Amino acid sequence: MFHVEEESSGGDGSEIDEEFGGDDSTTSLSRWVFDEKDDYEVNEDYDDDGYDEHNHPEMDSDEEDDNVEQRLIRTSPAVDSFDVDALEIPGTQKNEIEDTGIGKKLILALQTLGVVFGDIGTSPLYTFTVMFRRSPINDKEDIIGALSLVIYTLILIPLVKYVHFVLWANDDGEGGTFALYSLICRHANVSLIPNQLPSDARISGFGLKVPSPELERSLIIKERLEASMALKKLLLILVLAGTAMVIADAVVTPAMSVMSAIGGLKVGVGVIEQDHVVVISVSFLVILFSVQKYGTSKLGLVLGPALLLWFFCLAGIGIYNLVKYDSSVFKAFNPAYIYFFFKRNSVNAWYALGGCVLCATGSEAMFADLSYFSVHSIQLTFILLVLPCLLLGYLGQAAYLSENFSAAGDAFFSSVPSSLFWPVFLISNVAALIASRAMTTATFTCIKQSIALGCFPRLKIIHTSKKFIGQIYIPVLNWSLLVVCLIVVCSTSNIFAIGNAYGIAELGIMMTTTILVTLIMLLIWQTNIIVVSMFAIVSLIVELVFFSSVCSSVADGSWIILVFATIMFLIMFVWNYGSKLKYETEVQKKLPMDLLRELGSNLGTIRAPGIGLLYNELAKGVPAIFGHFLTTLPAIHSMVIFVCIKYVPVPSVPQTERFLFRRVCPRSYHLFRCVARYGYKDVRKESHQAFEQILIESLEKFIRKEAQERALESDGDHNDTDSEDDTTLSRVLIAPNGSVYSLGVPLLAEHMNSSNKRPMERRKASIDFGAGPSSALDVEQSLEKELSFIHKAKESGVVYLLGHGDIRATKDSWFLKKLVINYLYAFLRKNSRRGITNLSVPHTHLMQVGMTYMV
Repeated sequence: MFHVEEESSGGDGSEIDEEFGGDDSTTSLSRWVFDEKDDYEVNEDYDDDGYDEHNHPEMDSDEEDDNVEQRLIRTSPAVDSFDVDALEIPGTQKNEIEDTGIGKKLILALQTLGVVFGDIGTSPLYTFTVMFRRSPINDKEDIIGALSLVIYTLILIPLVKYVHFVLWANDDGEGGTFALYSLICRHANVSLIPNQLPSDARISGFGLKVPSPELERSLIIKERLEASMALKKLLLILVLAGTAMVIADAVVTPAMSVMSAIGGLKVGVGVIEQDHVVVISVSFLVILFSVQKYGTSKLGLVLGPALLLWFFCLAGIGIYNLVKYDSSVFKAFNPAYIYFFFKRNSVNAWYALGGCVLCATGSEAMFADLSYFSVHSIQLTFILLVLPCLLLGYLGQAAYLSENFSAAGDAFFSSVPSSLFWPVFLISNVAALIASRAMTTATFTCIKQSIALGCFPRLKIIHTSKKFIGQIYIPVLNWSLLVVCLIVVCSTSNIFAIGNAYGIAELGIMMTTTILVTLIMLLIWQTNIIVVSMFAIVSLIVELVFFSSVCSSVADGSWIILVFATIMFLIMFVWNYGSKLKYETEVQKKLPMDLLRELGSNLGTIRAPGIGLLYNELAKGVPAIFGHFLTTLPAIHSMVIFVCIKYVPVPSVPQTERFLFRRVCPRSYHLFRCVARYGYKDVRKESHQAFEQILIESLEKFIRKEAQERALESDGDHNDTDSEDDTTLSRVLIAPNGSVYSLGVPLLAEHMNSSNKRPMERRKASIDFGAGPSSALDVEQSLEKELSFIHKAKESGVVYLLGHGDIRATKDSWFLKKLVINYLYAFLRKNSRRGITNLSVPHTHLMQVGMTYMV
């Protein structure tokens, strides 16, 4: 393995520190330099991405400035031949959870309780306690007013907003903030990293819902989003802020749930003090995060029945208190009592909203944990079980408090019958532990999505279920959350301050979700504008009112969670900014095709038997780092494939649509570009042998399809040598699986205005250049020869050539840019996982070159 570092800002050489074959050598002389002669002459047309023997569009207009000195052809934008080379297999990838039978749905419903509803299910432990701490009880009407607030908060936020609207905004079964962002990116080009390919839109998962051309509103919104860089950045900042709040929520949820459950000891055992509660809570939290690695499905099946028993306890205790104390609390279903509550208590009632919102905590978990389960299982479980039990639990507490005002300090445990206190205490603690996992699992899902979309440093991800690929565990994140959670518990040590922090995190997520779902309703669903307006206005007004209440108490200690959320936001923003800058720089520095052509088929070096897989992040073009392999290695492999691992904004890419291939330069060069496309839900757990096998098989399919097209083109040319280019455009190939492939110069019909300037030159190049076969027999012989060449190269071995590009700010950059790029982004990149780690490639098969770009 060797490593090369170069500053690409200038010079024709590089300093190389190399370790290869056990010998160290140093050189500062390149084998070739860029040609800057004014009399450089271009004889044929190439596009800057590569060479296609039957398709020669013009040069892309985004070449770097140095190419002007080399006098490369610069005309209209090229149509990438990736648009043609994708093997399109009809069919749609559906969330496999939706296609389960009745028995499995019942199991999923039970798991849903153990994973999704633990958070919202334990809210009766602390909601009234926090509310009446902020707004003390003066008379019975205050209890009815507070209960009415809780009832309509549960109806408006979890039931109406999430169950009936937000859950349907899933991205093919995936939920969470980044799933919404991915869905928007798929229908409008708003991603800041410019690695999109037109052929991505033909992946099966892309075909969900497309804005109708007849609906002007959707098209106007799409155009404005794509045209405005400010709107793109604003959308990304909103998504990153919402994700930061999700991570913060995963910290305060365990702290709040566990401390409120353990706090019941102060009611059952008089000698227990708050310090004892903190110590016991710390022990429970350590145990909780330690068992997280055993997975969602395993723990869901174990803890699901426990939470089912908890909901039955809530309902049973509620019914008992209603019968024993005061059933008149049912009048709280009249929303007029909310008005009376604010009229009597004014400012205190507004403060009480910060406690009221806690009854809806866990609403986002229903959506964020959607990847673990199905929409219907979550909807049915909430409507038929969770919501009725919660309402009965709150009604029972209100009935008890109507005759025991002094018990408001611990409303839930005080309302439990004394004979049932210890069994209920035990069950509540189990439920609290389960609840603590709800946002943790949601956070794992959200972080995985953000990593795939280039907004979070790469981390180790463990898949805990073979049946459901969405169930994951992230060790580093798990232990980081534990550390921050313990800091919050030990520094605040009371549920009132933690409850306020809890409200801030939850409302931050809710408002982000509201804005994104509103955009989806306008852009994708094309919902009636009246419905969209009602959803957005009602949701935002309710959430902003709640948010104003919790923000008024930030100084009580909840500022800690805001600091943590800010740190998470900065990490994601810096990573995305650095990744974007790095990608744009690599695009500018990519090798011009005329340089490879000048080197000849041997690339100016010796071609040794074997296949070299050069990994890089460019979806188009030849990476500049390939030049350093040519100057550094004594020989290069007889076949080189530029491999780009690319995540597209879909949950999953079918294996049949995984690879896109195209030829770079004529056939004698044996250079190919491959884009391996993954969805953010896909699992990259294949071994390097399996990956090589799949890649080579896909390459052979590409070569066979290319040969079929050449053969048909050749037949057509012999039958009608005077035919125009338009004839080539009209031919199609029907594959055995029913797929239809365009032939000749595919997908150029819509670009005729820009491509008809030199039709005869392009046609001559596509037919004559590279000594293309002139008959079907020659095509077949050429095909067999090339396939045989691939097999021999494969037998000689496959070596992974890894290009690591780093960036550093130039000396004249702003101080802030230097800080972000040279220190923050460099630190994150140094401590994140390399993309090749998932393939488990032996070190004996690795060669690495590093390159530093000055930006």
